[in-house]
Amino acid sequence: SSLLFSSLLFSSLLFSSLLFSPLFFLSSPFSFPLLSSSLLISSLISSLLSSPSPLSSGLPGSVTSRFNEGMLVADGRRDIAKPLCLDVFVLQTDCVNYVKMVHHYNRTHLYTCGTGAFHPTCAFVEVGQKMEVRDTHTHTSSSSDGKGKSPYDPRHPAASVLIGDELYAGVATDLMGRDFTIFRSLGGRPSIRTEQHDSRWLNEPKFVGSFWVPESENPDDDKIFFFFRETAVEAQGLGKSTYSRIGQLCRNDMGGQRSLVNKWTTFLKTRLICSVPGSDGSDTYFDELRDVFLLQTKDRKNPLVYTVFSTSSSVFKGSAVCIYTMNDIRRAFLGPFAHKEGPNYQWVPFQGKVPYPRPGMCPSKTFGSFESTKGFPDDVIQFARHHPLMFNPVYPLNRRPVFLRTNVDYSFTQIAVDRVGAADGHYDVMFIGTDKGTVLKVISVPKESWNNMEDLLLEELEVFKVRGPHPLFCWRQRRLQQLYVGSDTGLAQVPLHRCSIYGKACAECCLARDPYCAWDGTSCTRYLPNTKRRFRRQDVRNGDPNTLCSGDHHKHRVAERRLFGVEGSSTFLECIPKSLQARVTWTFQKQPHNAKEEPRLDDRVLQTERGLLVRRVLKRDVGLYQCHAMEHGFTQTLLGITLEVVPSSSSSSPPADPLLRLDPRSGGGGPPSTNQKLWYRDFMQLVDHPNLSTVDQICEQVWARKSAQSDKSFPQRLIETKDFWRVSTHTQHLLLCEYLSSDTPLATAP
Repeated sequence: SSLLFSSLLFSSLLFSSLLFSPLFFLSSPFSFPLLSSSLLISSLISSLLSSPSPLSSGLPGSVTSRFNEGMLVADGRRDIAKPLCLDVFVLQTDCVNYVKMVHHYNRTHLYTCGTGAFHPTCAFVEVGQKMEVRDTHTHTSSSSDGKGKSPYDPRHPAASVLIGDELYAGVATDLMGRDFTIFRSLGGRPSIRTEQHDSRWLNEPKFVGSFWVPESENPDDDKIFFFFRETAVEAQGLGKSTYSRIGQLCRNDMGGQRSLVNKWTTFLKTRLICSVPGSDGSDTYFDELRDVFLLQTKDRKNPLVYTVFSTSSSVFKGSAVCIYTMNDIRRAFLGPFAHKEGPNYQWVPFQGKVPYPRPGMCPSKTFGSFESTKGFPDDVIQFARHHPLMFNPVYPLNRRPVFLRTNVDYSFTQIAVDRVGAADGHYDVMFIGTDKGTVLKVISVPKESWNNMEDLLLEELEVFKVRGPHPLFCWRQRRLQQLYVGSDTGLAQVPLHRCSIYGKACAECCLARDPYCAWDGTSCTRYLPNTKRRFRRQDVRNGDPNTLCSGDHHKHRVAERRLFGVEGSSTFLECIPKSLQARVTWTFQKQPHNAKEEPRLDDRVLQTERGLLVRRVLKRDVGLYQCHAMEHGFTQTLLGITLEVVPSSSSSSPPADPLLRLDPRSGGGGPPSTNQKLWYRDFMQLVDHPNLSTVDQICEQVWARKSAQSDKSFPQRLIETKDFWRVSTHTQHLLLCEYLSSDTPLATAP
């Protein structure tokens, strides 16, 4: 197993560069192309490891990764562990090493653990002084048993945090995944775990994350927090229900002297509530905890806890982001203990006397005189054994999610948060990964007060070309201002801000309300709080361009397009505002001297999120359509589309448009003869039979009817304008066929 694991560890270095700053990343199995990414990873390692990182800084979670088997095991090494694995388990894909944990141990080594083909193994990986991939190697003598650090089965989630030289891991410690524990290993203190086979402590947990948070200036008060979801023991009459939990334990816990020997004596847990209050007084709960991100503040004892939840119901689908404060978490752990009593054996708050020192308190001089948990009285140990659950749950900030989505075809999976300084305060920018491979960029801004928040979706990014069900792992690198997003197909680098996409006008930049961006007088650029610029304008909270851009003389030029639609067919007038918060309206003008009016919306004309859909084009639809974006009382015209209607093939009279009245093959300006087929009859054939074989047939017919032309044909004139690209693909095919039938060279390339 040592030889096998040593051959696998080089692949784990692909992820080593991702773990050296307080970043966020997903934990899910995925394969990674080693050779194609080695240069990128090498540069990432060099950049991320160039700055010192304190040995005691906790990492935000664990990496789960599946590597290509061909890159894992070489020749005879695959025979060491795989035969035993294949004798027991059918799936060959499970009999490889899934790296479940990679931690920064010090400046020269990583500590990593993996499933090792159902033989958990850990090792120190030397990365060298210069942190270069070519210096990376593993000493086989440094590998060790990974039981209690990595699960056997790659499908079992795990969470861990390395504090100093001690590892705290929430993991399944047996082959079948029935013995779940929170386990301390490494370091100089004895190994310690949770009570075994006691559903009151842990009941089929799925670990999500683990963090170290100091309680005071005294390191003896430091606590470790675990986030997980489990089957709730207190959900009476509700069947098998899943609750999300937060558990705490003291870092200096040594176990009991006569009871709970080598077991945690300070372990407590309580429920995490993330719900939406209903109008009838009942709440809608998001019970499936998916990810946790710890946002550090100026006070390291009070970080903000960002969490991602989804629903467990098959009827109601949704995802939410909830924020928790450490004050609320500590208040819940100082509240009443949950206790079963009464004729119906119900869960109620414990009303009896709580022994001293209070269970959950760390032995230190800050809150008492005990130097070790081994000195705790027996009644404290017994109470802690039977009362690990708190009665009061932890509610989120403002008792509601800060961002949620319901009835959509995706779920939130991961989150990373960056605190950004803006002209009107600080804003937490959330980058939320979904199981569809997209990343949502979201902020929350106050309305009347900071207790009444409004969520704004700034961007929705499709990072990879192929959207799939694989989850993402994402994290931010604050110094490089980059978001790194990975999937089972590769790794992508995405900038945290793209101010140029918000347009070239002051109003567009202001309405974007992106705290990263501001208008500098000429363009929308990166906002830097420490830079004093006279013309810099930004208002994230209100986004009012009427005030900010009143003195701006930059004229907004309305884009104009011409669209051709065939009578009786359908057409689409596309208009997508740059701001996702804008409300789009349309106006219609028949002639330049006519008044503008709103188009009549019915079953024939529909307004969608992306534009105006005309299901059946009529002659009266000819005119100018203008798309307007309305936001915060500011109205801006985005686009003007002139719709031209081409008569259908059944029309016996020549078209009214002089341009369309010309027969491109007649060479003259008169109307076509009655026995001559209208030139756009080919167009109707293509519309009626939109398939590729028809395109070839139509082109052959057009080429067979070549004739000399004294002037450019209508198709050629259209091709040489930008309007050619506004018609449908099938129309383009026909017009290109018409153009290719002429001998006149193309004047300007489309």
